[in-house]
Amino acid sequence: MADVFPPDTVRCDACPVLCYIKRGQAGACDRYANLDGQLVRVDPHILLDRAKSLGTPLVPFLEREGEWDGKLMKSRETFVTAIGAGTTYPDYKPAPFIVSSEIEGVDMVTVVTEGIFSYCGVKLKIDTDRFLGPERNLVRAQGEPVGHVTTVEYGSQMLSIGGVHHLTGGTKSEGRVTCETLLDLCNGKEVALTIDDGARITVAAGKPPVVNGQQEERMRVGCGSATIGMFAKQWFGKVDEVVVVDDHITGVLSEHQAGKMLGIPETGIAIHGRRSTPGRYFQVAQPGTGWGGTNISDPLSILKPFKAKIARPNLRLLMVSTTGEHFAYYELDAALRPIEKELPESLKESVARIRENCEPALTTVLFMAGAGGSLRAGVTENPVKLTNSVKRSLTRVTCGGAPAYVWPGGGITFMVDVSRMPENAFGYVPTPALVAPIEFTLKKADYAALGGHVDYVRPLEEVLREKERQRQLSSLPENPWPLEPPESDPRA
Repeated sequence: MADVFPPDTVRCDACPVLCYIKRGQAGACDRYANLDGQLVRVDPHILLDRAKSLGTPLVPFLEREGEWDGKLMKSRETFVTAIGAGTTYPDYKPAPFIVSSEIEGVDMVTVVTEGIFSYCGVKLKIDTDRFLGPERNLVRAQGEPVGHVTTVEYGSQMLSIGGVHHLTGGTKSEGRVTCETLLDLCNGKEVALTIDDGARITVAAGKPPVVNGQQEERMRVGCGSATIGMFAKQWFGKVDEVVVVDDHITGVLSEHQAGKMLGIPETGIAIHGRRSTPGRYFQVAQPGTGWGGTNISDPLSILKPFKAKIARPNLRLLMVSTTGEHFAYYELDAALRPIEKELPESLKESVARIRENCEPALTTVLFMAGAGGSLRAGVTENPVKLTNSVKRSLTRVTCGGAPAYVWPGGGITFMVDVSRMPENAFGYVPTPALVAPIEFTLKKADYAALGGHVDYVRPLEEVLREKERQRQLSSLPENPWPLEPPESDPRA
């Protein structure tokens, strides 16, 4: 039985929700609307202009008629992205745009589509030494579980957000909040998260993370042992002992090989924790948000009494964290107890040098998804040929013109740094799932060989004439230009 539409209503087939949209209203995703009885796309379709990318920042959408003079841009300097292009749903439809252009005498094709991803998520790299929470513990947004803590890397904490189990495998509220969280993270908005038995954080792509209300400024220069190795010469002759406090590997100058090679004598210092190799200690304290990512606020708490047969009064001791954020200077009294003193001028430079060598703390948001049936079927009637072409580097994968990393193994599982994409490149559908742009660029001959939808190929010049919904942006200078012809795989 055919669908009966209410008066002045259109049905959208851009996703499985199949919204009925009244005149003047938008669908549930806010991406499609009913304009005078016609289904239209609300968002602009983004084109990248290479000519303006050299040394110039990203420009905003052209908001007013007449800002672009309508002149056709040179093919080699124009890239049609999938942002605002539309989807292939239902899956058998060819991609919304299959665009041909000639680049340096080579006929190229770019297949452009927005993917509907329920198998997707983001990986968060948060530059901080502060303890965010135990591995595998849940990460929550608005009280709903949206991900979990993964590994601690060198100066960074890693979180995994999203994934199909949170989007569709939990409650309706969990799926909704997960989708909203992913959308905000991918579009560069700030997101507040809490970690079970851990910290409260606020994160946004390309911005410093805020941990328990405190904005991070720098990531650590290295572990405690590495810090000893880097700065041992700068401490030689100015202090008798240095302890670099670190949650992972705390370094002790006099015992460390760097100190031994400089001829620094033993000091009689004794450290809590598990000794690894000389001058390197594990587990000196519990993880936390204090000194060096530990839970301590008093660095002396990791010291045992000095050995009386080796230590001496007036012995000079510097204790410092791996970011230089925390430091304290002590001298031993007659009873061999550390007494805090003002940091000497001769040591201030070395503490400042640690801070100088710490890179700015940032949050990195990597979108990760699998290009499944609808995407590949929109490119070719035999989807496995597209997969093989990507694996052989005959087909370049980009997201909004930004380079994507394709994981080895089966399928087209890709990852992209959202900060290298145009702003607001992501959308959603209330199934729930994220909508993300993806482009496949390859030689026209290779496209025909993999059984592509060659009857739907359109010249770039023809696409550029449809400028009513188009918006022109400058490509980011640091991104490689996606229309460079790919090299043929020598294994082919």
